[in-house]
Amino acid sequence: MEAKVDIGARSATPPLTERQEARRRRILHASAQLASRGGFDAVQMREVAESSQVALGTLYRYFPSKVHLLVATMQDQLEHMHGTLRKKPPAGETASERVAETLMRAFRALQREPHLADAMVRALTFADRSVSPEVDQVSRQTTAIILDAMGLTDPTSAQLSAVRVIEHTWHSALITWLSGRASIAQVKIDIETVCRLIDLTEPDAKQERKK
Repeated sequence: MEAKVDIGARSATPPLTERQEARRRRILHASAQLASRGGFDAVQMREVAESSQVALGTLYRYFPSKVHLLVATMQDQLEHMHGTLRKKPPAGETASERVAETLMRAFRALQREPHLADAMVRALTFADRSVSPEVDQVSRQTTAIILDAMGLTDPTSAQLSAVRVIEHTWHSALITWLSGRASIAQVKIDIETVCRLIDLTEPDAKQERKK
């Protein structure tokens, strides 16, 4: 039986008005700009408020803490990456090759902004239960990117399990690279290795194992 996944699911909060959405976008842009210049410590809520031209109290209504803000910034950055990836889909012949290519392209995009990448990953690491909605959005966006590369809209439970392991490995690879404990070459090897899990979820592979 196939397990359906709603990768676009959102919290039950009312949708933002056009003005509120514009304000939120300014806040996320300011957060990304400050993080790009100086990393996690450079993102101060007062400076974000000033840069985005919103009152400090308004900023806290949108994002209760810096961690909430930076995790939301990561989701926003992934969403932009997803749009770019859709314009130029991966060229690999197999699903595993396409996912590996996609994740390495996303990784290299983050590599070009190391301070921003470090700030977002640190926020994701620090996130507690209060940040669950924002963390879930990051996970859903990453899942959507992987499923698009696989060419799937209705994944099986086995395929979703493989996607989760790939997602965890990708995030772990980001952490080890940012901390200087892994080279880009090693990250590429790890990503390509874990993406081979996708081959095990293919119907032909399952039939082969039953023989």
